[in-house]
Amino acid sequence: MTEAGQNGAPVSEGPMREAGLVWTLARRELRGGIKGFRVFLACIILGVAAIAAVGGLSQSMITGLKADGATLLGGDVDLRLLHRPADDGQRAHLVDRSRGYSEVVKMRAMVRPAATRDKRAMVELKAVDGAYPLVGSLETAPAAPVGQLIGQQNGVWGALIDDNLLTRIGVEIGDRIRLGELELEIRGAVIKEPDRVATVFSFGPRLLVSMQALEATGLVQPGSQIRYHHRVLLPEGRDFESWKEGVIAAFPDAGWRIRSTEEAAPGVQRFIDRMTLFLSFVGLTILLVGGVGITGAVRSYVAGRVTTIATLKCVGAPGYLVFRIYMLQVVILSILGILIGEVIGIGAPWLLIEAVKDQLPVKPVYGFYWQPVALAALFGLLAAATFALWPVAKARDVKAGELFRSRISPPEGRPQPAYVAATLIGIVCLALLTILTANDRYFAYWFVGGALVTVGLLRGGAQVVMKLARRIRPATAVLLRLAQSNLYRRGAATPGIVTSLGLGLTVLVAITLIEGNMSRQIEERLPDRAPAFFFIDIQPDQTDAFDAAVTGVEGTSGYRRVPSLRGRIVKIDGVPVEEAEVAPESGWAIRGDRALTYAVHEKEVASKVTAGKWWPADYAGPPAISLDAVLARGFGIGLGDTLSLNVLGREITAEIMSLREIDWRSLRFDFAIVFAPGLLETAPHSHIAAIEAPVGREDAVEKAATDPFPNISAIRVRDALDAAARILAGISAAVTGTAALTLVAGAIVLAGVIASEHQRRVYDAVVFKVLGATRPRIVGLYLLEYGMLGLFTGVISAAIGTLTAWAVIRFLMRADWIFLPHVVGATTLVCIAVTLTVGLMGAWIALGEKASGHLRNE
Repeated sequence: MTEAGQNGAPVSEGPMREAGLVWTLARRELRGGIKGFRVFLACIILGVAAIAAVGGLSQSMITGLKADGATLLGGDVDLRLLHRPADDGQRAHLVDRSRGYSEVVKMRAMVRPAATRDKRAMVELKAVDGAYPLVGSLETAPAAPVGQLIGQQNGVWGALIDDNLLTRIGVEIGDRIRLGELELEIRGAVIKEPDRVATVFSFGPRLLVSMQALEATGLVQPGSQIRYHHRVLLPEGRDFESWKEGVIAAFPDAGWRIRSTEEAAPGVQRFIDRMTLFLSFVGLTILLVGGVGITGAVRSYVAGRVTTIATLKCVGAPGYLVFRIYMLQVVILSILGILIGEVIGIGAPWLLIEAVKDQLPVKPVYGFYWQPVALAALFGLLAAATFALWPVAKARDVKAGELFRSRISPPEGRPQPAYVAATLIGIVCLALLTILTANDRYFAYWFVGGALVTVGLLRGGAQVVMKLARRIRPATAVLLRLAQSNLYRRGAATPGIVTSLGLGLTVLVAITLIEGNMSRQIEERLPDRAPAFFFIDIQPDQTDAFDAAVTGVEGTSGYRRVPSLRGRIVKIDGVPVEEAEVAPESGWAIRGDRALTYAVHEKEVASKVTAGKWWPADYAGPPAISLDAVLARGFGIGLGDTLSLNVLGREITAEIMSLREIDWRSLRFDFAIVFAPGLLETAPHSHIAAIEAPVGREDAVEKAATDPFPNISAIRVRDALDAAARILAGISAAVTGTAALTLVAGAIVLAGVIASEHQRRVYDAVVFKVLGATRPRIVGLYLLEYGMLGLFTGVISAAIGTLTAWAVIRFLMRADWIFLPHVVGATTLVCIAVTLTVGLMGAWIALGEKASGHLRNE
């Protein structure tokens, strides 16, 4: 089969010969070097490396989490109960059906030196039995058997503590501390606990004691905030699911939370998932920015081959042959860029892990993970083909005469409909691949939609700038008129610069504004309204004495105390939570146990009823609750529907009588679920309280609250806020740093756009010089042009980034929005500076060209 060229001459006699011709011509073109494809390669390498590195880091951490699952969990299975331990029958059932059994109790408590009352600190208390640890080993200093270090010697129980507790309360190993009603001897420091997962937020250092010592402290009271963990090693050959079904069948109302090694550290798993999600989106944004650069780089490369293309067409080469030659070059160079990016992406996680491995919550497992590597390659190849298709397809249909005139009159128009459709299909495939490979489809939809809208707005903004530049005519200032005309003339760089640099700046503005609003909530708004202390584990028979003790300290105010216990949501309007449809923003409420309270009057809660009615003071009907309105929307329920909770092993189904709007940022006591009176009063529970106090009286309040009541723990809110601020600062630095990569990608693409105009700049400079223009005047022209481009790009990016941040703060985080003008101003200045710097670097090279050589060539 033969095909005719533009003049009807046959150019091939078969597919194989044609393929050989395409390969020969493409190879000869590439032998001249890849100068025109440098930006193309940089964009592919950066995007692929980012995606591969993020995937590799995530996989190494997930593999490490799975490898250490039994160690982190403390066994093959962990069964947790709140407020109460398993009874004798439940304990016997677990022992009989396991090859190893251990009990661990966790709670918060206050400790102080036995010899003085001047210093005290909250600790994360952990009591263990003689079988601890079932899996792994406890590292201590000095090294000795656990039973010896925490056992009873000469009538005194031992304890192991974190090193930072020694300095916090001014004690040393060998000294004694008081925990509740018991004195303990410090016999060593905890170096590493096998079942302790690193967390970003902790209320205190570790204090490890024996189970018998805990019983002697008097801290275990009905309703105290205590977590009982029962760890089990499964019999050989027994799988977790069948074992779990047997336990549930034997004790259907036990109320324990059963976890396997697959759920050893759900908080860490969520952290890894969120980190992967965010960083993957950063990588995809870089690839998206790079896509603009790919289009510009290919257009520039093809423009540099106009003589070759025109010659081919003049000798009868059909358009499809030109298309295949240059598309093959794109594919070859894409593969090269992908391979380089993969090498960087495979090595980057190893370097990053080595740098921060001590701060990671789990020990990553080094290795080659083919899934993220393959995914990065697929993204890179698909992006390269999609974004290169348009400029190559345009060159296919341009006539030879138009190509020869391309320097002064660049070809315009769009490719044939088939190529336009192919480009759209490529974009759809990229979007689908993003959604299908994300670990959170909800955010993936938002990302894809936001990316498309952002690109559309940036392109639209570029068109608006060009139209305004065409219509507004300054009466004087020749340089200004010339600079202005450069913004809208045929082949102007305005769309490429606004889109490429604007994407990176939009992401940076949005993230910086979101972080700034979050910081404001913690640093400015919350401390003014926050109490100084929260108190937990107040027993019902201590309430009157405790109220008098803390409110008697001069300067205190805003004291409030409420009953509290915990329960787990098990059904939503009769549907088990595992099967119910719950909005992502409400998922936190079903992942663990929730704090509950009961109240007679509406004034006893901090929030106001927005739907339904509060129950009467003498209510004596079936179980009823008042529910957080936002949570109700997330659950898809309302007034008259039901919520079932497991409280102390008993399932309670309550009707929703009212809905409340809760401001969780106020740090006032409030509860998502408030029960009507008549049900929870008789259940074992404790009270929690809060009080405001000036900084100078905080020590006095803590002393009054904990000295007479050793079982009560005091949480300093100011310390918690400082910890939250430090966490936020670290997150902010990491997020801003990764987001800045998009700005780097934008700068690379901007350099490519400037480079693609090099020949035109040289041509303009030669003409200006021949007409008598001096170098300072030409530099002034470029300063005006790139300054205006940077200003317009900065303004457009700031507007889109601000809109994005506002939507996230208001609708996703449901927080108050404050516009931060200094962020927008700084972004605009950065944009102007980057555009001027890169633009003038390219212009300066063009100005260095001698006019005579170019005139002789003409």
